[in-house]
Amino acid sequence: GFRPLVHRLALELGLDGWVRNEGGTVLIHLEQGADWFIQRLSCSVDAIDVESVPVEGIEGFHIIDSEPGAPSLSGIAPDLATCPECHAEVAREGRRHGYPFTSCAHCGPRFSIIDSLPFDRPRTAMAEFPLCPECVAEYADPLNRRHHAQTIACPECGPRLLGDIDEAVRLIRNGGILAIKGIGGFHLACDAGNPEAVAELRRRKQRPRKPLAMMARDLEQVRGYVDVSEEEARVLESEGAPVVLLGNEVIHGFMLPYTPLHQLLLDRLDGPIVLTSANRSGEPQYIDKGEAPAEIADGWLMHDRAIRRRLDDSVVRVIDAAPRLIRRARGYVPESLSLPSGFERAPPLLAMGGDLKNAFCLLGGGRALLSAPAGDMQGVAVQRAQREALVDYQRLFSHRPEAVAVDMHPDYHASRMGREMGLPLIEVQHHHAHLAAVMVEHGLPLETPPLLGICLDGIGLGSDGTLWGGELLRVDYRSCERLAHIDAVPLPGGEQAMREPWRNLVAHLNRAVGWRGVEVCCADRQGLDFIRRMLDRGINSPPASSAGRLFDAVAALLGVAPERQEFEGEAAMALEALAAPYMDDERIFDYGCEMDEDGVIRWHRLWKGLLNDIFAGLEPGVCAARFHHTLIATLTRAARALSEEGGRILLSGGVMQNRLLLEGLSRSLRDAGLQVLAPAAYPANDGGLALGQAVVAAAIMGARPGEH
Repeated sequence: GFRPLVHRLALELGLDGWVRNEGGTVLIHLEQGADWFIQRLSCSVDAIDVESVPVEGIEGFHIIDSEPGAPSLSGIAPDLATCPECHAEVAREGRRHGYPFTSCAHCGPRFSIIDSLPFDRPRTAMAEFPLCPECVAEYADPLNRRHHAQTIACPECGPRLLGDIDEAVRLIRNGGILAIKGIGGFHLACDAGNPEAVAELRRRKQRPRKPLAMMARDLEQVRGYVDVSEEEARVLESEGAPVVLLGNEVIHGFMLPYTPLHQLLLDRLDGPIVLTSANRSGEPQYIDKGEAPAEIADGWLMHDRAIRRRLDDSVVRVIDAAPRLIRRARGYVPESLSLPSGFERAPPLLAMGGDLKNAFCLLGGGRALLSAPAGDMQGVAVQRAQREALVDYQRLFSHRPEAVAVDMHPDYHASRMGREMGLPLIEVQHHHAHLAAVMVEHGLPLETPPLLGICLDGIGLGSDGTLWGGELLRVDYRSCERLAHIDAVPLPGGEQAMREPWRNLVAHLNRAVGWRGVEVCCADRQGLDFIRRMLDRGINSPPASSAGRLFDAVAALLGVAPERQEFEGEAAMALEALAAPYMDDERIFDYGCEMDEDGVIRWHRLWKGLLNDIFAGLEPGVCAARFHHTLIATLTRAARALSEEGGRILLSGGVMQNRLLLEGLSRSLRDAGLQVLAPAAYPANDGGLALGQAVVAAAIMGARPGEH
């Protein structure tokens, strides 16, 4: 909708000239009044370059045909939720009444349907739907909100629904599972108030416990289930329309209808639906019915508009008064980031990300573009889908990298893919990448002096070849120095310990209070003697300074960890929920852990305190809150010892998605006189890792103006 906006403003100001797309930029020719026009251009633009050209004698102002030009990383808008005007148009009588593909210049699909730049109808999946005379008239009318709207359509000329909405509603009401073809892939839907239907959906999707997103008719319906703050309401109703995680003790993931099809369904139902991506565990989201096993749904609500690329729903949580992306996908991708000073002439680079929540990053032309996440790279189908996505992005944006950045871990599938490309390779330490992503998101220039950063996550290979995950680092874009870390405790069974929290409990208790404490707390646990031999002999028990595994161990002690985690962070989420009601309880205090002179934070006092409290009969929730307070206080003391008062401190890593931790730690650090910089627009988890890899690689290659 940018060209129509330019057109309307020029007409309002009485200016002559033209506007057109040229690759990934917009070219505006004005016969007069350029300064006045720029002052009135009330929208977000990255940069405006102005040059004098001869007057052409143009009368009036015109939108002219686009030219291919040179694609840039800012040339395509994300898919936008249906605007209020289009929602109202679908609801009232008229030629678009009940039409599920209604959109205008301000809303509708974008990235999910484009074939090539620039974004014009003939280069999208809409090309096969020629406009009817009435739509042509709207498209040509400068005063119509569909003026030059590339997705304009109506029942006479646009995409068609292949199925009956009323039948789909009956199926959901009767406890069935419906597959819905959406914008960036298929969803599975069922009645969220029907436990049997939800259980059956979980069985078919092979997702027994991982939370499922819900869609409600409107904000009022959401508020019937959970409190919603003003900021959370704003994000729910935003044009990105993400899933928003709501609540404290019980977390609900809600989104609102972001297409007319969703609205038509929800208007006919009495309550929310579960709406989750149609795929089985370990597989990418289906974008074609032929990819899906027939038995995954009882009915299919299809349409005849093609999906060009997978886009899962984005996920946001409001933490410390700011909306923070947990998963950055539909509604946000492919919005690119303008790089700060010093990166203007960075060469084109590709960064491959990690193996969890994998997303890659294209960097070049002073911008960085993070892809939609593919999922976890353990599955062959996900690896194949991400290879296809990489080819697609590079073609679409004409991106030809001169080097590739990868994680240091030699066994990451994403790193192997990067090495296979035959390009110059730059290995970036995992936690350095996490913190560099925060730096670039906050616009810190290339030559920013080193800052202190706290990075807490599950596992990342350290520069010394050991496993890290609870780090205090001094970083700039080019370098990373380890100043301190939490105690490195063995992982009995290696990867098994990442899946089975009780193993971490055994290792932590053995380290803090000895094997007698393990026997007391885990008396009924089978295989303890085998684990003891592993720990005593150092067999398949690599030490890891992992904050994620510390959370797992405490969750196991307090009885809220599963025997085996279905998904990353499951035990930690349960521990956060357990602690939430007690964080302001007057009985909460810090167990008094400290960083020793070697820069190691040891947890002996934590574990002794927890055990004493449990044997004294204290509620598990109070113990969980004391653990959170101890972690916050201990990290704050360490940060104060390692930083200058008034300085800036970076926070990142997947553990920072814990609301209690991030809010408490941010408040504590600010009270200590430090300025806190944390991720918001990009995920703190591994979904944002490639962005940090890309800017570190650019800095190492010497991304200074004039050098490339």
